[in-house]
Amino acid sequence: MTLLPPTELRKVTEPPVFPTPSARLTHLVNRFQLSPETTVLFLAVLIGGGTGMGVVTFHYLIELIHHLMLENLMGAIGVWGAWTLALVPTLGGLIVGLMRWRTQDFGPGLSSLIAASEGGEIKGQLRPVTKMLAASVSLGSGASLGPEGPSVEIGANFGMLLSLILQVSQDRQRLLLGAGAAAGLAAGFNAPIAGVFFALEVVMGATSFATSAVSVVLLAAVVAALIAQIGLGAQPAFALPVYQVRSPLELPLYLGLGLSASVVSLAYKQSINWAKACFAGEVPGFNFLGKIPQPIHPIIGGVIIGIVALQFPQILGIGYGTVQAMLQDVKFSLDLLLILLVLKLLMTAISSGSGFVGGLFAPAMFLGASLGSAYAKILMLIAPGISEYMAAPPAYAMVGMAAVLAGSVRAPLTSILMLFELTRDYRIVLPLMAAVGLSVWLVERMKPVTNSNTNLQQIGLSIPKDQKLEILQQVLVEDAMLACPKKLPATMDIVEAAKEMLGDRTRSALVIDDAEKLVGILSLEDLNRNLSLWQNYPNLSSEIPGNLTSQTIIDVCTKEILYAWPDEPLSEAVDRMEVRGLYQLPVVARDNHDQILGLLDREQIALTCSLAVTRQTLSQLVN
Repeated sequence: MTLLPPTELRKVTEPPVFPTPSARLTHLVNRFQLSPETTVLFLAVLIGGGTGMGVVTFHYLIELIHHLMLENLMGAIGVWGAWTLALVPTLGGLIVGLMRWRTQDFGPGLSSLIAASEGGEIKGQLRPVTKMLAASVSLGSGASLGPEGPSVEIGANFGMLLSLILQVSQDRQRLLLGAGAAAGLAAGFNAPIAGVFFALEVVMGATSFATSAVSVVLLAAVVAALIAQIGLGAQPAFALPVYQVRSPLELPLYLGLGLSASVVSLAYKQSINWAKACFAGEVPGFNFLGKIPQPIHPIIGGVIIGIVALQFPQILGIGYGTVQAMLQDVKFSLDLLLILLVLKLLMTAISSGSGFVGGLFAPAMFLGASLGSAYAKILMLIAPGISEYMAAPPAYAMVGMAAVLAGSVRAPLTSILMLFELTRDYRIVLPLMAAVGLSVWLVERMKPVTNSNTNLQQIGLSIPKDQKLEILQQVLVEDAMLACPKKLPATMDIVEAAKEMLGDRTRSALVIDDAEKLVGILSLEDLNRNLSLWQNYPNLSSEIPGNLTSQTIIDVCTKEILYAWPDEPLSEAVDRMEVRGLYQLPVVARDNHDQILGLLDREQIALTCSLAVTRQTLSQLVN
């Protein structure tokens, strides 16, 4: 039976009379016959320029709406009483709710775009302008969020749009997406170096940075940051007072701050997840919120934020002014710092969960500054004499900012470099690195992230991301293993073993003893590593030491073996392989590790999962 695509896919569409802008751009790129590398660099400049102008426009929109709502509007209604301040976030929630009602959604977020660049489909239309307007209203009216998330998504959307227009490969698509994200963060924070590392560390997930990829991301970040400096100014986001690290013995105090930052980071992320679940009606006691139409949720969030702001206006908006005051050692009481820490965490969770649009970097830095200042004051309260041997609270506020941010986004290099660029102060590098490193390490230990999608990507399987985990969990090891793996006796010498594996064109073999029991695994790498020693002897005869000629494969194979069971999900075996960096696992019976059932290797895993995708697609077409 011949499988044909649906009727609508077989219709012949007439070419448009007038070429679209995307067609013109494609024609322009193709006309000059540029090399692939030059084309990508040209697109990086284009992405950087477009993102820079978009971020500058975004910041001006935030200032405009802030001026209209918190200055003009409050100037008009403020005569009615201080309670009118609560109306501003409520009005912002009403506008965002109307926008949600009109557009249903504001387009895919950064995580969805990353998934699409890995082979998945983009869920929803790209609406960067709509999201930018919604974020401007959210931040300008006082929602407790930050500008960096929308700034990154402006660049990411622009990079994804160009990749779709030009129909580039999947690798190029992810590279352009990373360049856009780097440009967005570089322009939004005036931090091009941090933007580059954010793209490589978070967006692209690079464990080793290819020179070509770094060049593209660097160029996009530099262009975007240059345009942002022209439009917004080149001054750092925060100005710090003069301070110093007074003693090397102060370092353990910063480690204590890193410990505290890890707890705040976990509470921060958990509160956001909890708030989203509450507004979705998934938390007992808050089921009624799930029955309320989604466009009403921002209004509810605005009312809550407005009521809290009547007593603590510091929680409104991005909060850079309050952070700057903490860094300038303005006298905040310990009670106020702790209250702001808790309230900012809760208001950020409510802002994000109720549907306001914004990023989570700026609130994390607010929390870190509050935590660091409070931590320093607590130390001075517990041991009054210690103040002579420790830096002023602004130093701890700065380190706290980076430690909480790193623990929240699990990007230590980005956090360290971003703080350097925001403050342009390198006097506290060692305590900063110690606190950030400890914070991220503890967060990973307390709430580890195991991602089989990442493991499968490392294996080289190119299928949609939303199908990867499902396939890994549904397919059993016995369905992916080689049932008749190559077996070699442990007493065979390495030359004969090399000839055997060369003749069978196999990468690895199971090593067995006289009783057919598994005693090790032999790979081509093991053989090549030992055979290379023979190259030092030009005359392959009596000059070769006896300890080389007498070697058997039991002497060179891997004897510490991890096993896979035939009835376990493939996802568990893949995770076990990636933790140790293994290429293959022997499959044995659960009740008898000596009973060899097969061999599981990466190539067979990739083939099995690709066949599963093909099988699913065929079944859908047939049905």
